[in-house]
Amino acid sequence: MAVDISVPLQGKIALITGSTSGMGLETARVLARNGASIALHGLGDPADIATILDEIGDLGVAARHFGHDLSAHEQGANLVPEVIAAMGRVDILINNAGIQYVADIQDFPDAEWHRLIAVNLTAAFTAIRAAWPGMRDRRWGRIINTASTLAMIAEPRKAAYVSAKHGVLGLTREIALEGAELGITCNAICPGWVLTPLVRRQVEAKAAALGLSFDDTVREHFVRDLPTKRFVETEEIAAAMLFLCSEAARSITGVALPVDGASIVV
Repeated sequence: MAVDISVPLQGKIALITGSTSGMGLETARVLARNGASIALHGLGDPADIATILDEIGDLGVAARHFGHDLSAHEQGANLVPEVIAAMGRVDILINNAGIQYVADIQDFPDAEWHRLIAVNLTAAFTAIRAAWPGMRDRRWGRIINTASTLAMIAEPRKAAYVSAKHGVLGLTREIALEGAELGITCNAICPGWVLTPLVRRQVEAKAAALGLSFDDTVREHFVRDLPTKRFVETEEIAAAMLFLCSEAARSITGVALPVDGASIVV
């Protein structure tokens, strides 16, 4: 599915964390097609990342990669300053990086709790704090946090993820208030099930545990109760991100926008 809306972002610089795959990568492509220069962030094979940078560069915009490990506080805190040093500023900040760990609460390791909170919540806070002065001085900024439908509900065996995503939603609302008179908006996208590499690993793990095929596991355990009976597509997430970057969305701030096929209303 192609994103067929157009938003003029020429001259803007967008940092998208977790953008070497999945929703972040598709968002990087869509913003680049609309004129934004891209600070790509994330882990991955160097050859694959080089290919992505070439693809974005072929769209006529600047693109650079930053490989900071957001689970390490110092690296997370240095990401935005290093992007600004290399590219001049950050006009659009999309805090999209996320990780998952699934376990019953009595078995949940301390290390995994701290790792998930660091990547899924603390990294968003430190990135916003570092990007804020420039956005404030320019009286323009777009901050979008990738939350989840699990920012509004819960699911068993995901204590750290659910806690972090609830925190992301609270952070979003706080930053929206602080930016309301400064031309800075802050919103959260709340995807439902999107077949990203993160979700694919969850499907594969459940399929292995149940002795089912991948497709049967998807049908019986992931999309069975969704009104749309399908995963959300990464292009649909990217389209929502693009709209929230636009001038048309300048009065939309502090919202949690579900892109989930109505999963939270059933």
